[in-house]
Amino acid sequence: MTRLAVIFALAVAACGPSVSRVPLDNSWPAQPGPYYEVVDQWTRKAVLRGAYQEVLELAATLKSPAWRLAYADRDAQHRGLAGEAREQRFAQAKADAAGPWELELMVTTWDRRENDLDRGQKSIWKVTLLDERGNEIAPLEIVKDKRPAFVVRAEYPALGDFAQAYVVRFPREANILGPGVRQVRLRMSSARGGLTLQWDAP
Repeated sequence: MTRLAVIFALAVAACGPSVSRVPLDNSWPAQPGPYYEVVDQWTRKAVLRGAYQEVLELAATLKSPAWRLAYADRDAQHRGLAGEAREQRFAQAKADAAGPWELELMVTTWDRRENDLDRGQKSIWKVTLLDERGNEIAPLEIVKDKRPAFVVRAEYPALGDFAQAYVVRFPREANILGPGVRQVRLRMSSARGGLTLQWDAP
């Protein structure tokens, strides 16, 4: 490779998208952040390619305390909530955050028949979370997000034109977020291969 080509390759790499590091300590933010900025910070994307075509495109948003507070703030604004009603909406968000760990998955497969995560054990795909020690955590459930695509896309801009949205929940007992947590990963795999999305602490 010539010197000019090396410089060009480094310049292209430098212009590539950066992935935000995010707090994984599960602390409740003092104030809500701008919703779409928070969604972007907590969303990861990856593509699995086969020999001749794209096999899988995956985007996932981890519903962290920061996401839940920003979402509640957005919802309160849209509904015109103020005062006690607004505080109640925030309290509900905090209660939701105390339940199972939850992610929104946006899945596009080259073969539509393979977009079947809601079939549970019968799905061709295996979805797991991995804590920072590498322990695999199986989901409690994976269900289709059956809302209209334009509604889902308004909340999750990463939803592609041919994607199916799912909500996946993992047991609260798993060490996903909490004090000292530095990394969490989501893995999706099948006989066609696999990919991993990763969230890292600052």
